[in-house]
Amino acid sequence: MLKRVAVLSDIHGVLPALEAVLAEPEVRSADRVVLTGDITAGPQPGQVLDLLTSLGDRVAWISGNADRELLEYRRGLRDSIPDPIAPWAAEQLRADHLELLARLPQSLSLSLQGMGSVLFCHATPRDDEEVVLVDSRLDRWQEVFGELDDDVRTVVLGHTHMPFVRLAHGRLVVNPGSVGMPYGRAGAHWALLGPGVELRTTAYDVEAAIAHVTQGSSYPEIAQWADYFLRAQATDADALAAFGPRDGRGDTTSQAST
Repeated sequence: MLKRVAVLSDIHGVLPALEAVLAEPEVRSADRVVLTGDITAGPQPGQVLDLLTSLGDRVAWISGNADRELLEYRRGLRDSIPDPIAPWAAEQLRADHLELLARLPQSLSLSLQGMGSVLFCHATPRDDEEVVLVDSRLDRWQEVFGELDDDVRTVVLGHTHMPFVRLAHGRLVVNPGSVGMPYGRAGAHWALLGPGVELRTTAYDVEAAIAHVTQGSSYPEIAQWADYFLRAQATDADALAAFGPRDGRGDTTSQAST
C-alpha cells in the first residue's frame, strides 16, 4: 500500500512548469507520481515526455483526451484537432513517443494509506472528454460515477484545469488543477494524496518560463500562447462559464481549451 502520491494533471507540454513541480521535495519523495492525462498537447511535447520517462517506474501514466487526439492525428484517424496547437504538437512526437501514448490506460486504481482504493482518470471514469465541475449537480455526479464499485471512495480527475475538492454522494472528488495551463491563477497546480488531500501550487518565474518556452518551441504562435496560458489570463469564472453547458446546465457562448 502506498503512503504518498503526487498527482500532476494537464501538463500540456510546458517543460518549465513541470520541472518546477518535479523539484518540490514532496514530489521527489512521493511513492508514486500519477499523471492524469493531457501530458503532451502544448509547446514542448517531446521534452516533457522525455523528462517524465527518465523517472522510470515512479511515474504512473493515464491518457487524456488531448493525448488520444494527438495519437489519432498522427495515425491518420482524424484530420483536425480543435485545439490550435495540437496538430503542431502531434508532428513533434517521435515514434517512441507515439508508442508510449498508445499504451496509456484511461484509468488507474491504487491503494493508498488512509484513503483506501483511489481511482485516477482524466475527465470522468467512463469518458476522457466529459465535464464535471466543482458546482456540478449531484445527479450529474451520480450519472458519471454510476458504474464504479462501492469500494472506490475517492476519484481523482483533471481535464478542466481548475483545482477543487468536494464530496459527491459520499465519494471524495479531487481535481489537482493544471500544471501547464492553469485557469484562475498562475502557477503550476498539483495535489498530494495520503493520508489526506492537499492542493498545492508551485510558484515559478513566469517571465523566465515564457522566455524559455518561446525560445524553445517552433510553434508559430508560441509568444501569444505562452503569454496567455502561463499568465493564466483565463479566469476561473471564464472557465466555469465555458465548461458549464458541457455538464448539462445551460448554454453560453464562452469557450475554453482543454
